[in-house]
Amino acid sequence: MSVWRNPMKRLTIAAGAAAVLVFAASGAQAGERMFPALGKIATPEQIKAWDIDVRPDGAGAPAGSGTAAKGEPIYIEKCAACHGDFGEARGRYPVLVGGHDTLKDQRPEKTIGSYWPYASTVFDYIKRAMPFGEAQTLTDDEVYALTAFLLNMNDVIDSDFVLDASTIGKVEMPNGDKFFEDPRPDAQPVKVADLCMKDCKPEVKVIGRAKIIDVTPDKGGAKAKAAAKAAEASAPAADAAPAAAQVAAAPAGDPEAGKKVFRKCMACHNVDKAKNKIGPSLQGVMGRTAGTVDGFKYSNAFQAAKDQGLKWTDENLAAFVAKPKDFVKDKIGADKGRTRMAFAGLRKEKEIEDLIAYIKEASGE
Repeated sequence: MSVWRNPMKRLTIAAGAAAVLVFAASGAQAGERMFPALGKIATPEQIKAWDIDVRPDGAGAPAGSGTAAKGEPIYIEKCAACHGDFGEARGRYPVLVGGHDTLKDQRPEKTIGSYWPYASTVFDYIKRAMPFGEAQTLTDDEVYALTAFLLNMNDVIDSDFVLDASTIGKVEMPNGDKFFEDPRPDAQPVKVADLCMKDCKPEVKVIGRAKIIDVTPDKGGAKAKAAAKAAEASAPAADAAPAAAQVAAAPAGDPEAGKKVFRKCMACHNVDKAKNKIGPSLQGVMGRTAGTVDGFKYSNAFQAAKDQGLKWTDENLAAFVAKPKDFVKDKIGADKGRTRMAFAGLRKEKEIEDLIAYIKEASGE
């Protein structure tokens, strides 16, 4: 309601079944109103209850604050049932995390990180409409914390960034500068009277779809894939490097910074002890053959990785945490199945280096 903020206006409430909003001059008495018998002047408390929006520059943001760390348990309790543990979505609910660099794809993933222009939009929507079925039950601190958690999951802010009324308008969204006023002549506002309401087309034919159905076989089909694999298998094998050399030299990562990055992983993985959670323990993962942690039931894809002898080198682990689904498709083979890990991946190379450095240090390697 920011566009209606005007000290010269006063909101009135209609009595009866239908609510009608009427604006009257500030300080006007009932007799001066156009329809004095209709409704009554709204109280400041009633106006405040409606006026809950937050503008892109942060105007209207309430008191309170939150961080990603505080938002994670709230998200798991109140949001994950619909939107997934990592914002990857369940069922037909919308995806909240990932989708970076997909807006030009045939099937773009429009998420908070890939599409939304303002952090204030996230806050405003959560406060106004979430959780589903329990709208406006969250405190302002909880809304700030949830917003911070989702921004952090999308690599927009750091995990220790404090989101509040003074900072929410300063957050720069990855796609924020891609929005602009539509310059096309046919996209400009027009009066209803000027609209063409004659000589209309008798029939409208759909000639394209915005969303493709992913059933088209890859170029060449199964025979081409089989031939390529056979050629690869018959190629001269390269000299086997010593096992120790197969684990690439450690990147210049910061374990302390990597500990903060690992917060995105700790809901599903242990790193300092050999105890499986939703995902397998990462203790001793460097140099280990994929899919070999005792007691963990792996997906078909990682059972295939085990059979292929895939090793978790620095290079492989970095590629996996950057784009898990692409790694499985390219390195293991899409025909072997998909990873059950829902995490969308880390975008920043420095965070990946820090994470690997932390995993090595925490697991005693």
